Amino acid sequence: MEPLRTSTESTKLDEPPAAVEVVAPVPQQRSVTVSKSPTRIAFQRLRKDRVAMVCAGIFMVFLLIAIFAPLLAKMEGQSPTLNHQDLIDDYGFPTIGVTSDHWFGVEPRLGRDLFARWVYGARPSLIVAGSVTIVTTILGVFIGLIAGFVGGWTDRILSWVIDFVLSLPYLLFAIATSGVLIAMLGGVEGASAEQVAKVRFISLISVLSFFGWAGLARLIRGQVLSLREREFIAAAKVLGVPTRKVLFKELLPNLVAPIMVSVSLALPSYIVAEAGLTYLGVGLSEPTPSWGLSIFAAVNYYRADPIYLWLPVLGITILVLALSLLGDAVRDAFDPRTRR
Repeated sequence: MEPLRTSTESTKLDEPPAAVEVVAPVPQQRSVTVSKSPTRIAFQRLRKDRVAMVCAGIFMVFLLIAIFAPLLAKMEGQSPTLNHQDLIDDYGFPTIGVTSDHWFGVEPRLGRDLFARWVYGARPSLIVAGSVTIVTTILGVFIGLIAGFVGGWTDRILSWVIDFVLSLPYLLFAIATSGVLIAMLGGVEGASAEQVAKVRFISLISVLSFFGWAGLARLIRGQVLSLREREFIAAAKVLGVPTRKVLFKELLPNLVAPIMVSVSLALPSYIVAEAGLTYLGVGLSEPTPSWGLSIFAAVNYYRADPIYLWLPVLGITILVLALSLLGDAVRDAFDPRTRR
């Protein structure tokens, strides 16, 4: 027989069990890794480079000087083409130095304000270098893409043209070609100095563009020859993607690094080329304010008036040095094997 249960015990035994609160485990948050493109990584590395940022700041200062040259000359109250013959002695030397009216003094022989000539002189250097860089980059990338991707006789012909342009003596042919263009375009009798200066400006850009695209075209062609054998290009061909889309949507984004490096290194070289050709007499001409023209005219006065020579020399040196260091930083930023 079972033992008798009291009323209290029977009540406890008959009660349903208390509900147990079950706490669901909180899922752990997984860290989401955002993939970055090589270009974005390169620009992040470039922003951390102090030398690159300082050089970029120097370049921006010169760019602002060129853009706001009329405003800066107006602040001084002078013009780059106005002669001050009353400030020149009988031997052609200035009778004043640095004053509140002429911040850098005046030019020997003609008496033009040196500060106004200097700020305006930054314009042709940057315009010529920027225009030639854009033209040569477009030509070089396009011809390199076509030669490397199409292959066959197209590649042979374009490669022969590239090698032919690269084999020409740059300085000799640049002087000869510039002289021929000037004679053809500006040989009209009775042409004004402004018209001749405009023709020289166009001919200088044309000559530098003709000799500047071949190096980038060869570089792009070599990169395309290696990229066209990759799987994503083969898949695009199998899917029937048009050649234009393969070139500009598949290949071109993978060529950003060499193009950026080429552009950053081309700017300082074209600035030096413009000043050098102008100094040799086949570049820009009066009345265009140019650092190359100032150096050419200041050679005969460097002892009596050294500031006349050193102003354009320092301008070209600082600008070219900053762009060269910036170009090296861009090259290192786009190269994953380097650490700066």
